[in-house]
Amino acid sequence: MNDREKLISDNLGLVHSCANRFKNRGIEYDDLFQAGCVGLIKAADGFNDELGFQFSTYAVPAILGEIKRIFRDGGAVKVSRALKEKARFVAMEKERYVREYGFEPSVKELAEFLNLSTAETAELLLVTMPPVSLTADDENGEKQFDIPIMGEEEKIAERLTLDDCLSSLSENDRAIIELRYFKGETQTVVAKKLGMTQVQVSRREKVILKEMRTKMAV
Repeated sequence: MNDREKLISDNLGLVHSCANRFKNRGIEYDDLFQAGCVGLIKAADGFNDELGFQFSTYAVPAILGEIKRIFRDGGAVKVSRALKEKARFVAMEKERYVREYGFEPSVKELAEFLNLSTAETAELLLVTMPPVSLTADDENGEKQFDIPIMGEEEKIAERLTLDDCLSSLSENDRAIIELRYFKGETQTVVAKKLGMTQVQVSRREKVILKEMRTKMAV
């Protein structure tokens, strides 16, 4: 795994965090995550650590921008012919996966099946997504597509819920989340600070985020 791939892999949690802000707003979570991965990839390609910024500070606006693009123009992105060909291959392999195993694979499962990174697989799947019209007729015959915007009260409520979730974590788990998502540290750095391995941090982070998403969805 090269530095670029590691940077992307270590920060997939940022994509989940951003995608969760737009849950239950008319777009499937997997689609939000895929779009966010495109933003993460773009951020990784354009990041310059010599400027002194944390990667998360640079990446979050890029991730949110790609997610919002789905609402704005249905995810229509100009892509090269080579990327389209590779995306078609991934789509065909996804169909083969369904035929062989009898169920739709997650992005991670498909990535492992294709021996690709999760981020690249998400980007290729996004290329094959059909566009969503902003002027399509709704059930009342209206040609309008409203993009929900979180109000100040919702933001405050979400922040309070997040604070409550953080306060319920153990000291070590809270340290992992604060270092990863508030200070933008990589899993490798977090591991060194907490006396853990990078693999242990990665596994524990996934468990913590799953528990937090469950609590915040209630």
